[in-house]
Amino acid sequence: MTRAEQELSTEDWKRVFTQARDLGVLQLGLSGGEPLVRKDLEELVAHAREVGLYSTLVTSALGLTAKRAEALQAAGIDHVQISFQDTDAANADKIAGIRLGRQKQEAAALVKSLGLAFSVNVVLHRGNLDRLGEIIDYAAELGADRVELANTQYYGWALTNRAMLMPTREQVERSRPVAEAAIARHRGRMQVIYVLPDYYEQYPKPCYGGWGNVYLLVTPDGKALPCHGATQITDLALVNVREHDLAWIWRESPIFNAFRGDDWMQEPCRSCPRKAQDFGGCRCQAFALTGDARNTDPVCSLSPRHDLITLALADTAGPLEYVYRNVPA
Repeated sequence: MTRAEQELSTEDWKRVFTQARDLGVLQLGLSGGEPLVRKDLEELVAHAREVGLYSTLVTSALGLTAKRAEALQAAGIDHVQISFQDTDAANADKIAGIRLGRQKQEAAALVKSLGLAFSVNVVLHRGNLDRLGEIIDYAAELGADRVELANTQYYGWALTNRAMLMPTREQVERSRPVAEAAIARHRGRMQVIYVLPDYYEQYPKPCYGGWGNVYLLVTPDGKALPCHGATQITDLALVNVREHDLAWIWRESPIFNAFRGDDWMQEPCRSCPRKAQDFGGCRCQAFALTGDARNTDPVCSLSPRHDLITLALADTAGPLEYVYRNVPA
């Protein structure tokens, strides 16, 4: 949601990519928003290839013309991931808030024709989970090497729409055997990654492998974050790559050290044998639901605030329409 004039320059991004590789980073994801709106994307991809980064373009396919795709291939893009919303065209348009069905199909065919690695990503929720089998088969028809099927994480705008998006327990239970059968059916041809919704799990997931452990995100205007939702935690001191190099940000900055180790943990996490497995769950979710990012993620059945999840799951009615983000004036 950053205005174009506030975004990092081409040279800023090149510097960041070089510093990332010097830190040991191997994989670069070019995401958004929509990265194809940047006119210098090919130049950035070429620089990433030059310094030794494996690059993935994560796109809605809006703007991925044949000319643009060929230019990105020539620059050195390795992998393209296209997001889809549903196999039902009307529902897909409603979820996305824009009609892109045919364009996504054409972009997928284009990516395959160029011989690039190709993934499909679908965020799952109440409105599309019943078509899980069809979605997986559709990804296979498109020629995807990998399909990522992750249920919605409820913070930010997803939390605002939670009552609309939250699947029922019956939907979740029906989805398990569908996913397991698809994993077996497509093994060796297409990797199927299915992530169950947090709210129906006994324990939380290790968010991004632990805060500040393996993942670093830089926003269009230069904020460096340990995860894509970290700006939701309003009491963190943000740092910017315009002011600090990545090595200092990764090793020394307060934001990246905020939830490393276990000194920050409260009970029951502090004495829990699972703390090295799930790190207390998602910090952004803990903050969104309890107001304190140090708390145990309420998704955990051991959390003293697990009642928040129980109450959310009991609210199955849902509103009639999605609440969409709008670009601020």
